[in-house]
Amino acid sequence: MTCLRMAVTDLFAASDITSAISACQANDSFSPKAFFATVGLSKKSPPEIEKVFRILDQDKSGFIEQDELQLFLQNFSKGARTLTAAETRAFMLDGDMDGDGKIGWEEFSALVKSS
Repeated sequence: MTCLRMAVTDLFAASDITSAISACQANDSFSPKAFFATVGLSKKSPPEIEKVFRILDQDKSGFIEQDELQLFLQNFSKGARTLTAAETRAFMLDGDMDGDGKIGWEEFSALVKSS
């Protein structure tokens, strides 16, 4: 039995991913809430949002850390840019509600629902 690794691209329309990536091509133009809305994440069910969280949590620590946030766009499109230091910091500040320097499932879910 083979275990298929789910990709973020399995959960969203290709056209929505393209639109969301295009909207933040320029450095320092990324907004998590705008991206979530454009790609359609904010309309997904909690189990679907959790699947996205698990994919973004690349080291399977149960948290999305700064290095994983920096590569956020690349989960949606292989050729996408990395987030700038300022964008990564702002994303972390938006999502890290308890100030521990990482975004847990509850925090990610709350951030997505607020978009």
